[in-house]
Amino acid sequence: MRAVICTRYGSADFLEIAQMDTPVPGKKDIIVQIHATTVSAGDIRVRQFQSPLLLWIPMRLVLGIRKPRNPVLGVELAGQVVDCGSEVTQFQRGDRVFALTGMRFGAHAEYIRLPESAQITRMPKGMAYEQAAALPYSGTSALCFLRRARIQPGQRILIYGASGAVGSTAVQLAAHYGAVVTGVCGPNNLQMVQSMGASKVIDYTKTVFQEQPERYDIIFDAVGKLSEKQAVPALVPGGTYITVDGQGMIRTTRDDLIYIRERAEAGEIWPVIDRYYTLDEVPDAHRYVEQGHKKGNVVIRVSNADTEGTDIVQPKKL
Repeated sequence: MRAVICTRYGSADFLEIAQMDTPVPGKKDIIVQIHATTVSAGDIRVRQFQSPLLLWIPMRLVLGIRKPRNPVLGVELAGQVVDCGSEVTQFQRGDRVFALTGMRFGAHAEYIRLPESAQITRMPKGMAYEQAAALPYSGTSALCFLRRARIQPGQRILIYGASGAVGSTAVQLAAHYGAVVTGVCGPNNLQMVQSMGASKVIDYTKTVFQEQPERYDIIFDAVGKLSEKQAVPALVPGGTYITVDGQGMIRTTRDDLIYIRERAEAGEIWPVIDRYYTLDEVPDAHRYVEQGHKKGNVVIRVSNADTEGTDIVQPKKL
């Protein structure tokens, strides 16, 4: 099979196409033919090895000393089950699935082997592979952080970086929970963020939200660029600040992925997709994502899957 491998830590120039053995299943494994995946900010951090100094040694021991232990990056995917181990009971050949591989990585390839117990479940009905591939990471991450913040109906929440992958999903989930959402983003994305359920949008290039009279119960930094010191002036007394940066590793479950699927099938959340690339163009996708200005998700088309007969549903807002 074809896969993109990271030959050493550093620039996107160290990513290259390689031929690898197609995996075969163990007794409790499934093999998924990957039709779509993404390049996320997490892929960039691993490839560049962006780690705080205090965590440099332990993270190298976890990820690999001179290059990623698993050279095939990619943490989310959508595809079709093509083989199952003899003891697999929850999946069968032909199932359309999406998955979050997490620290296993491995999604920037044509095939992947996953244990049946992994964070994998059937795709949302009515979604194409390209859309479904953009949901596992952003969806479960946004869900985890909003739960940490103990979001409640009627609360006022400001989401900083509301047009990114995690931020755009967080806007939709927060609105689903009944919160009053303010989204902070660049000027080109104001209308999009409002269409996702934000009651108010702020152009960060023109307005300093801390200088406005509004105060928030929750401020969620969805891009890791807003410090707690910067957020506190806009919080109500006892308000909650939470960020994707420095909060420790998030722990998600298959149930979280199923919840995201249900919200998508109800038309309550929908992935925002900025650009599409092919597997051969993964290095270019990395270069684009590391600029830090992507809108939503960058999707990799791994294969030209046949979607004939699939009625693509439309979200309620977008």
